[in-house]
Order: sequence, then structure tokens, then C-alpha cells
Amino acid sequence: QVQLVESGGGLVQAGGSLRLACAASGRTFSTYAMGWFRQAPGKEREFVAAINWSGGVTQYANSVKGRFTMSRDNAKNTMYLQMNSLKPEDTAVYYCAALKKGPPLTGAPGSRDVTSWGQGTQVTVSS
Repeated sequence: QVQLVESGGGLVQAGGSLRLACAASGRTFSTYAMGWFRQAPGKEREFVAAINWSGGVTQYANSVKGRFTMSRDNAKNTMYLQMNSLKPEDTAVYYCAALKKGPPLTGAPGSRDVTSWGQGTQVTVSS
């Protein structure tokens, strides 16, 4: 399994931007499809975005499409989530994950589709 560590969370005003990073350990990172999920207080963890092993295919939740961009750099064992035009409803703990399958996916992946989780990073968007 791959070990994952997120960074880049913080406090930002509505309309602002943040870039999350997820660093992976191990030489198998480039073989994994990867995903971002988030969990707001009192809510279930939800899918945000996914990317295939090469970075050539991405998939987004409707709530973030057009605002968030996921990418990866396999040479650096790192993936990213660029978040623009942030809204208060984007406030959550964001988790990166290694997926069993990559996009295109039929439906939003859930916990059953994840092989490894990061520890999470808090994103807070103030109004």
C-alpha cells in the first residue's frame, strides 16, 4: 500500500483559492488512480475528484466542476488539487486517497473503492 500525507489546507475568504498537495511514499504511486474526498462537520465523506494513473483522465463531482482542478506529478510522487472560486460550502476536511480503479468511473466512488487514506487537511472558507 501507499502512504499518503496531505498539505496546503487553511483559512481563505470566499472567492479565494487554495492548492492542496498529497505526497505519497513508495515506488508504486504511479500505478495508482488517486482521488480527493472531503467531509464537512455532521456530514458523510463525499467524493470530490479522481485522476487516472497517468494524469490524462480526470473526473469531478458536479459541486466542484469548473472550479477545482486535479493533477499529479508521478516523478515527484505527488498529486494536487487546485481550488478556485471557493465557497463557504467547500469548508471540510479534505482527504487524498489511492483508488482501486481510476476514471472514468460509473458513479461517485466511495470508501469501498479506496485502498489507502491520508490523514486529512482542514479547509475553511469564510463568507
